[in-house]
Amino acid sequence: MNQTSPLTASKSRALAGAGWMVLAGIAFAILNVITQWLTMKLAFPSASAAFWQYAFALLFSLPFLKKVGLSAMRTSYPWRHAVRVALASFGVLAWVAGLASVQIWQAIALVMTSPFFIILGARLFLGERVGTARWAATAVGFIGAMIILQPWSDAFTWAALLPILSALLWGASSLITKSLTGIERPETITVWLLVLLTPINGGLALAADFAIPTGMTLVLFVLAGLLTVMAQYFLTLAYTVADATYVQPFDDLKLPLNVLAGWLFFGYAPAGYLWLGAFLILGASIFIMQNEMKRERAGG
Repeated sequence: MNQTSPLTASKSRALAGAGWMVLAGIAFAILNVITQWLTMKLAFPSASAAFWQYAFALLFSLPFLKKVGLSAMRTSYPWRHAVRVALASFGVLAWVAGLASVQIWQAIALVMTSPFFIILGARLFLGERVGTARWAATAVGFIGAMIILQPWSDAFTWAALLPILSALLWGASSLITKSLTGIERPETITVWLLVLLTPINGGLALAADFAIPTGMTLVLFVLAGLLTVMAQYFLTLAYTVADATYVQPFDDLKLPLNVLAGWLFFGYAPAGYLWLGAFLILGASIFIMQNEMKRERAGG
C-alpha cells in the first residue's frame, strides 16, 4: 500500500499554501483594477462602489451563512464586534476612495504599512512589549511610506493619504479581532463581519452620493463581489494548509502583482523612488515576521 511520507506531505502542504496565497494576490490585483476602473475611469462614487462590491460579496457568501447560521452571532461582546466591523468598513471606504485618486502601485505600497500600525496599537491599547527591533522596523517602514508619499513635493495631494488611512483603520480592526480570537469562535467573528459590513457601507453610501450600477458597471460590481469572496477564500485555504509564518512572505507578492496590473491596464510606470520606498516597507515587514518567528521559538 502506498503511503505518503511526512516530509513529502509537508512539502505538498507548503506548496499548496504558497499557491493559494499567490492566487489570493492575483484575485486582489484584478479586484483593485476593477475598483480603480469603476471609480477613476467611470467616475462611480467611491462610497457606493464600496457598498456594491461588498453587497455582492455578501450575496455570494449566503451559502456559508446558511451553513453556519445566524445563531453564530451570539456573543457577550456585541459592541466590540460592531466597532471592529465599523473600522473595517471605514477602511474599505478609504481604500476605494484612494484607488479613485492615486495609482494602484502607490496605494498598495502604502497600505502595506498596516502591520506597523498594528504594532503601535498593540503597545498603546493591548499593553504588549514592542522592543527595539519592532520600533526600528516600524520607523523604517514609515520612512519608506514618506519616500513614496513625498509630502514635500509639489505633486503631493492629500488624497495620497487615503491608503495610509485605510491601513490605520484596518490595523485597528485587526487589533480588535486579535483581542476576540481568544474568547470567540472563528465562525462568530466571521459572521459578524459578513452581516454588518454591507449595512454599514450602505449607510455611508446613502450619506454620500448614492448611485445604482447599470449595464457594464453592474457586471463589474458582480465580478468585484465574486473576486472579493474568492480572494478571502484563497487566503483562508493558504492559512489552513500551511503555517502563517511560511505563507505570509508570499502575500508580499501583492506589490509586484499590482504594479504589473497597473501597467497592463492603465499604463502606469512607477517612478524610481517607489522601489526604494517599497523596498524599505517590504524589508521592514519581512524583518518583523522573522523576528516574531524567533521570539515564538524562544518562548517555546
